[in-house]
Amino acid sequence: MTKFASLFAVAVLASVGAFAQAGAPATTAAPADGPAKIGIINIQQAIVATNEGRRDLEALQKKFEPKQAELQNLNKEVTDMQNQLKTQGDKLNEDARNNLVRNIDTKQKNLQRSFEDAQQDFQAQQNEVVNRIGGKLMQVLDTYAKQNGYTVVLDVSTAQSPVLWAAQTTDVTKPVVDAYNAQSGVAAPATSATAPKTGAPARPAAAAPKTPPPATKKP
Repeated sequence: MTKFASLFAVAVLASVGAFAQAGAPATTAAPADGPAKIGIINIQQAIVATNEGRRDLEALQKKFEPKQAELQNLNKEVTDMQNQLKTQGDKLNEDARNNLVRNIDTKQKNLQRSFEDAQQDFQAQQNEVVNRIGGKLMQVLDTYAKQNGYTVVLDVSTAQSPVLWAAQTTDVTKPVVDAYNAQSGVAAPATSATAPKTGAPARPAAAAPKTPPPATKKP
């Protein structure tokens, strides 16, 4: 049975990518004397690297662990029933086989609906975290850029970025994250030293070989 990659696992980047593409109102720094000072920032990386982002995204992941376990158990039930049909189907009487086929079909549909509902709920709550932190991060970036004389700061976190190359010294992602952490006062999460991992159950076996239809009785 083919298993799909988790949709929860890519949800963080999808949420942050949407925020980055939506952008925020540009602010104008005071005109600087001499050559323009240009910086780059990876907004996606910055949001999930802040202490607040790591804390809240880890908490969200923990909140959904019971649902994750529930979906994994349901997925196992479907798999076990499919294996039963495959190995014992020709040994069952007609009524028993038909009942097993119907039960598999019903459980597959329920599992798919439950997975999609959980994924949408997870995505919505994750979007709230990303948008909240992203909005505050833009304010920190605005202050940092003005204080350090930047004329322009470009986001390089998306494939649409026009920046093809930039010196490492122009990257302000870490100092902006550090400034955000200092301003927020949120301590680094004790559970990990890096950005949160977002694991999730494998997608239900919706694309597994279709269950044979119930046999029909001959007149």
